[in-house]
Amino acid sequence: MRIAIVLGAALVLSGCGASKGLRPAKGETLPPAPYGAKAAPTAEQLLKPSNQARPARSDELLKSSEDRRSDDFDLPPN
Repeated sequence: MRIAIVLGAALVLSGCGASKGLRPAKGETLPPAPYGAKAAPTAEQLLKPSNQARPARSDELLKSSEDRRSDDFDLPPN
């Protein structure tokens, strides 16, 4: 019974999330334009992560082994 109540509450609460477009609260404005920018970014532009914040994934796996070249400074401890 408790599980059904908890699952029902979670289902109801998950449905009331961002159903509308995001806008600043009343009386508030979006952040000012960054230095050097011609226009202030929109809410959608602010929510989109930059390439630096979310870099593309590199799926390049080690497909062929390559021997390391010798390292003259890789000496055993004295």
